[in-house]
Amino acid sequence: MLDLNNKHVLICGGSRGIGAAVSRFAAEAGAKVSINYRSNKEAADNLVKEIVDAGGSAFAVQGDISKERETINIVNDAITKFGELDGLVISAGIFEGLKLEEMSTDFWDRTMDVNLKSNFLVLKAARESLIKNGGGSVVFITSTAGQRGSDVFSAYATSKGGQIMFMRSMARELAPFRIRTNCVAPGWTETDMSTDKIDEFGRDDIIESIPLGRIGRPEDPAAAVVFLLSDLAQFITGSTITVDGGFDMRG
Repeated sequence: MLDLNNKHVLICGGSRGIGAAVSRFAAEAGAKVSINYRSNKEAADNLVKEIVDAGGSAFAVQGDISKERETINIVNDAITKFGELDGLVISAGIFEGLKLEEMSTDFWDRTMDVNLKSNFLVLKAARESLIKNGGGSVVFITSTAGQRGSDVFSAYATSKGGQIMFMRSMARELAPFRIRTNCVAPGWTETDMSTDKIDEFGRDDIIESIPLGRIGRPEDPAAAVVFLLSDLAQFITGSTITVDGGFDMRG
């Protein structure tokens, strides 16, 4: 059984899309969930209410994880509310594309700040708490684009590939502290961040290219995340679980 009973999980970018699905699933499995959001307070508050009304434990904490001081405050506020961390999920990100000749350094830097630097900042801020608790599980939400590359979305793919390398490096560095780090790599998934891109690239064509015959739902990668947070995955670290309906057929 997937059991997160009494575990404290901080979910960055947890108020929408895949992060919101992780928040729901983790709470259903018994976790106390600290839900980080950057700007959409209404969405975060509504999700907390939904979880609490269903008998779970949840708390919304505002902050931008691409900024170091705010990231430290997010972690400290979560610990003050629910105690030391047992799990950390980083789902915040942006999905924007430009051709090389159109990209500015500001565009490139913003993508790296939001999608990659933030992962370093959050894990650095959370490391001590996870160690105090005797270890734990860290899950980065990456993308299949980070495994194969992508034209037009090259900055996005590079940031996601960087996530995977950072995760593998941290798996080695943090293993002595019993901290496991893994990635979940969704393919095409129906979220508010990607729906317009799905329509732009051709919904029917995308569905036809996926062996399992549909576009992913946020619950698909969220289920893999909650598995990695659980003790059922206690001997898994340094791995990437691809959740794309067979589109890429890569691990």
